[in-house]
Amino acid sequence: MSDRSGQLERNIGFLEAMTLGGGTMIGAGIFILPGIAAEGAGPASSISFVIAGFVALLAALSLSELATGMPVAGGSYHFVNRALGGFFGSIVGWGMWTGLMFASAFYMIGFGQYLVEPIPFLDGRALVILLGLIGLVLIVGVNYYGTEESSQLQNIMIGAETAIVLAYVALGLFFIDPANLDPFAPTGPSGIIATTGVVFVSFLGFEIIATVSGEVKNPSRNIPLAMILSVVLVTILYAFVMIVTTGVVQYETLGGSLVPVSDVAVVFMGSIGVVAIVAAAAIAAISSSNSSILAAARVNYAMGRDELMSDWLNVTHDRFGTPHRAIVATGAVTALLITAGLNIETIVALLAEVASFSFLVSYSLVHVALVVFRRADPEAYEPTFTIPDPLYPAVPILGVLFAVLVISQMAPIIILLGLGIVGLGVGWYFIYVRDHTIDTGLISDAVSPVSNPYRVVVPVANPETQGDLIRLAAATAHAHTDEGTPELVAVNVLQVADPSPQQNIEAERLEHQHDLLKAARDIAEEMDVHLRTVALNGERVDETILEAIIDEGADQVLLGWRGTLTRQGHVFGPNLDSVVEKAPCEVTLVTLHDETVGTPVALAGPGPHSPVAARRAVDFATVDGTMPTLLNVQRPMADGNADALKRGEAVIEDVAERAGLDPEEYESDVIVDDDIEAAILDTVNHYNTICVGLSERSEASRIMFGTIAERISQEATSNVGIVRGSGDDK
Repeated sequence: MSDRSGQLERNIGFLEAMTLGGGTMIGAGIFILPGIAAEGAGPASSISFVIAGFVALLAALSLSELATGMPVAGGSYHFVNRALGGFFGSIVGWGMWTGLMFASAFYMIGFGQYLVEPIPFLDGRALVILLGLIGLVLIVGVNYYGTEESSQLQNIMIGAETAIVLAYVALGLFFIDPANLDPFAPTGPSGIIATTGVVFVSFLGFEIIATVSGEVKNPSRNIPLAMILSVVLVTILYAFVMIVTTGVVQYETLGGSLVPVSDVAVVFMGSIGVVAIVAAAAIAAISSSNSSILAAARVNYAMGRDELMSDWLNVTHDRFGTPHRAIVATGAVTALLITAGLNIETIVALLAEVASFSFLVSYSLVHVALVVFRRADPEAYEPTFTIPDPLYPAVPILGVLFAVLVISQMAPIIILLGLGIVGLGVGWYFIYVRDHTIDTGLISDAVSPVSNPYRVVVPVANPETQGDLIRLAAATAHAHTDEGTPELVAVNVLQVADPSPQQNIEAERLEHQHDLLKAARDIAEEMDVHLRTVALNGERVDETILEAIIDEGADQVLLGWRGTLTRQGHVFGPNLDSVVEKAPCEVTLVTLHDETVGTPVALAGPGPHSPVAARRAVDFATVDGTMPTLLNVQRPMADGNADALKRGEAVIEDVAERAGLDPEEYESDVIVDDDIEAAILDTVNHYNTICVGLSERSEASRIMFGTIAERISQEATSNVGIVRGSGDDK
């Protein structure tokens, strides 16, 4: 794999996905947050966790549908960016990246606290921070080396910590003192909701599954199953942990503890239990931070891929296949956040709440993105999991309302910091993204859904000619408004040696691809035609283009062609013959010689594709607002030229009628000459653009050139369009 490949291998199975998601949730939060939660809501903090789990479940449902429709790296960021455009993509991208780094720093400080606090001869906040930094270095190294290795380590850690937590709950249920649970909600409903905002950071694991969805095997099954199941199971477990924790030790006592679960475990598990809890807490912190670093790097990587950050980040390691630059950048910023804990005593709660704020904002936009995708219904969006009809649109609506409710109960300083991160995303959009992104989102399609579009696919690859190709394709699409809403699909194909289905091919980019597609969009806007851009890769360019034509349901494909015949096993060329022969729609091959479309001329003859060539000349004429000409050449007749002219006019009228053209849409020109080919060549060179239909040789299975079309393509000095109709036109 080359250093610029931008591909991530699919090597995460269901078990690994569950441990990445569930492991992050059955992680550091379960050992660190009970004390903070108990202080905020007392025993009712169990309800806070249930509410947080419900909010997470709503987001998991929306994300499951989106992730199975677009299983690529980036998670919520990618979905929002695709649906709502670069502005909101910047907000969510920065929010997710910073949120995951805040969460990872929170976990690693907790890692240090659990190692230092229970051991008498260890002391000092500097040691807590040092141990957190050491753990972070280990995690960054594992992620740098490989996702598969990271996932295997995750499986081992999660299995060990889950066993200890289950033992803690099972034994602790027998030591609950009902008196400790009274009063159950000392701070009332507002305290419960406010605490929900603190503990929501514990439920980020399902997002991590979506973020690495580009690396998940069998994504249509494993992604929704792992996301929903992990949220439900962890919510139940957290509720029991809080009941046990606040039932064994009074919530007032827990509020001041840095290691609350350890303090509770000593009551009914003794010193051996404390050792087990400390070990589990350390493992949990490592596994949670590992998942967060893994996901944060993928967000960073995806933003580089989509031009929302420098493409310096959109690089995979030539040996390990990991986004190593994004991993190192994420680790460096996380280290700074951990170091901040030296001077800020409340850093643990602060980090947790800011991370929660960032993700609540992100999930609100994810729910909106789901509605946009549902309404716009883009061709490439085909989710294998969808929210059941009775739950839609209730799920996205409730998701937004609950997120706003939780945010509204957060402390003012947290809201201020969270809005600062949102402001960072907004500022970054205006400073950098606005001039780089090509994704405009699907909002306009969602507001006014495109129905029954007349769709023209135009492959682009050459910056020197693609502008003129886009203009011609846009003119053709726009000329067919009466047949459906005009839509242009600009396709760029990257040829690769081995496009394995186990790779995240959506991330593939040519260095100049952004410029090509951005220019295509600008030209389409000038022509007032709706444009979508599609980036593909494949082992064979012709097969990949054919797949795109079929997938898009194209009415026409317009292809650039050099105008030369190879005669070496091909007619038009290795990348064009198959498309011309097999495309289930109209095909136009264009050779560009002239700087302007000007006045087009179409040969009106008896061939099956002559009417399509006539229609194409009318389409092309709209570029410069000219009147096209339908040309027919006849040999002299015995009775004189008058009869030859009449016969020529009759042929033109017949072609125009079959093309569906009105007399006012074209001009007629009939020439009488003994040498038909010479007369055609002499006449058409007075026009800027020539449209000619292909003739077919019945004994051949593929489309072949006729003599006149061949000579025009080789000798004409004007633009040439070789036109083939669809099956219905033959």
